Amino acid sequence: MDKRRTCEVNFIHAEVVEKVQKDMISPAEARELAEIFKILSSPTRVKILHILFQSEMCVCDIVATLGLTQSAVSHQLRLLRARRLVKFRQEGKVVYYSLDDGHIEKLFAAGLEHVRHS
Repeated sequence: MDKRRTCEVNFIHAEVVEKVQKDMISPAEARELAEIFKILSSPTRVKILHILFQSEMCVCDIVATLGLTQSAVSHQLRLLRARRLVKFRQEGKVVYYSLDDGHIEKLFAAGLEHVRHS
């Protein structure tokens, strides 16, 4: 006996299936989005994003805020930068980090709102 779940009514809504298939996310987009969510699976990285959601900061300020080592924060920032979640700008010897763009702000705000929704 096949243990896979099957549709109980044996009726496929072809129009809906065709529409969804037509607009389906590409395999490359699915992989990239999955990588973003994987990066967001770390509480430390989420805290860094929350900090940068509130204000642009240099590494030293992030270190002071989180109580982590500069090495640990720099490592996490590298990962976030690689996924284009954060960007940096240099002013003299100081490097300032911020969220990459408005999309990241919206993603973070929506996720936080969802978590805080009771």
